[in-house]
Amino acid sequence: MTTITFDVCTLQENLADFAEAWKTGQASAPRISFATPELLWQALTAKRWQILKVMTGTGPLSIRDLARRVQRDVKAVHADATALIKAGILEKTVEGKIHFPYDAIHVDFVMKAAA
Repeated sequence: MTTITFDVCTLQENLADFAEAWKTGQASAPRISFATPELLWQALTAKRWQILKVMTGTGPLSIRDLARRVQRDVKAVHADATALIKAGILEKTVEGKIHFPYDAIHVDFVMKAAA
């Protein structure tokens, strides 16, 4: 099973993870990082989570097929899918379909008291 992790971390933390992977020669698990929780929630709205839920573990889908599965307007689904592609979360195939190549999603971040 391939799991993607969405997390909130600083640029320094991302660079440290990259440096460790470079040093050891072992890639870290797939992840997409956001600088703040607000950016995570901006990219992953409730409607976009619905899209990811439907696409998790499936193959590439056309926008029309996806719109049918989430029971939403094609134009609105297209706009959300485009936003997810721009965020690097969905991929577009050469056939023009969209693909989420993961079987599971893990979200990881910690909220701390303001300093």
